[in-house]
Amino acid sequence: MTDLDSRTVVDDELVVQDADAKWQSLLDRLNDLSVTKHFDAYADVAWDDPAYALDPTDPRWELGDADPLGGTAWYQNLPQPQRARLGVELIASKMKIGLIFESILKRGLLEWAMTLPNNSAEFRYAYHEVIEEAQHSLMFQEFVNRTGYDAPGLSWHDRLSSRWIIGLGRRFPQLFFLFVLGGEDPIDYVQRRELRRDEEKHPLIERIMRIHVTEEARHLSFARHYLKRTVPTLSRLRRAELAIGAPLILGAMAQLMLKPSPSLIARYGIPKEVVDEAYNHNPRHHAETIASLGKVRKLCEDLGLVRRPYTLLWQKLGLNG
Repeated sequence: MTDLDSRTVVDDELVVQDADAKWQSLLDRLNDLSVTKHFDAYADVAWDDPAYALDPTDPRWELGDADPLGGTAWYQNLPQPQRARLGVELIASKMKIGLIFESILKRGLLEWAMTLPNNSAEFRYAYHEVIEEAQHSLMFQEFVNRTGYDAPGLSWHDRLSSRWIIGLGRRFPQLFFLFVLGGEDPIDYVQRRELRRDEEKHPLIERIMRIHVTEEARHLSFARHYLKRTVPTLSRLRRAELAIGAPLILGAMAQLMLKPSPSLIARYGIPKEVVDEAYNHNPRHHAETIASLGKVRKLCEDLGLVRRPYTLLWQKLGLNG
């Protein structure tokens, strides 16, 4: 081995050591935050405060003009109590879907944690996230219960396919964490946007959103950094599977999180042309969908997953931005 080769080996080892140190530092920080800044679904939400009482006809539940459905003449012509009830049931429907998604996430994380060695900081973080997601699920279900709406959540087909996703935590964790980002990034984007809006919100939904975005920031950070750390080490075949799976997962998850469920559309008899106007043929909604996936799309680009021929799939699914 030449002196140049020796220096190259040493440099590579230093880069690996530096990356390992940064990863360990991130895990330590996330684990510490899970201890010092965490929330309880009941202790930290004033469910029985009269100001938090959930009246489904409260005007604060009505969808604003900026909402895809709220901006349609069909919605605006509904009687006020029905506008409010549809608004709160739309939130309840998304929360029910969200807690089922979090159930899948928790089980997948536990599958992944079982592959980790003793003394693993990743193991500790995974269990912190499982605990936090369980508190979110309790919070979401309590909200659903108080609306009086029997929100159904996912279809039987989606529930069936969830078992395959859970197994990815053990078999292909990179694809599993991409699924995690596909479910969490769009709703995180929407909630942060809603919290920034200068309009009166019901204090109950504002409190739930603030708790959720605070803890989800840790979960999103972990998933992104895990992918940055591990995807470059994958085989060419595995990276190809990720490149194909990314737009399929992200497109499907964004629509699941950002559009009304079929059951809610049927419950209110929303005409197909109104759904098309609000969502399917609405350039503004399409732009918001693309924006909600902006961070995870950029991550996929950085990881080399958005390149030919896979860019054709992004384009076909309307996710080019």
